[in-house]
Amino acid sequence: LVGILAAGMATWASLRLLPAGQWRFGPLALTAFGLRFLGQSVSAGIDVAWRAFSPRLSLRPGFAIYRPRLLQGQAQTAFCTVMSLVPGTLPSGEGENGGIVIHCLDVERPVVAQSAVEEELLARACGVPLNDG
Repeated sequence: LVGILAAGMATWASLRLLPAGQWRFGPLALTAFGLRFLGQSVSAGIDVAWRAFSPRLSLRPGFAIYRPRLLQGQAQTAFCTVMSLVPGTLPSGEGENGGIVIHCLDVERPVVAQSAVEEELLARACGVPLNDG
């Protein structure tokens, strides 16, 4: 209960301190993003635990390069933060041509495709444009 209250207060303070006009949060899009993120976090956490404790499931760690459509700055930083919270993926630096190097536990999983979906949902939830060019 205390943690939920603290998280709510921190979120409120963060939104109040955000410079005006940069982001436009859409309540429905933000809720959809939050629910998807929560579902994927639980699913990925179970998958990571299953792989860690099951000797039959092999890990195929490696790196994937994702070319973000969010412009560099706060939105791309927020996207990397979200990606770092999803078990099994960790943004670990800049790649060539502005790509983000993502360390993943299983390179055969669709990390790049999932990242694109997450980026689009985050952009929609925060009201920031995606660079299509």
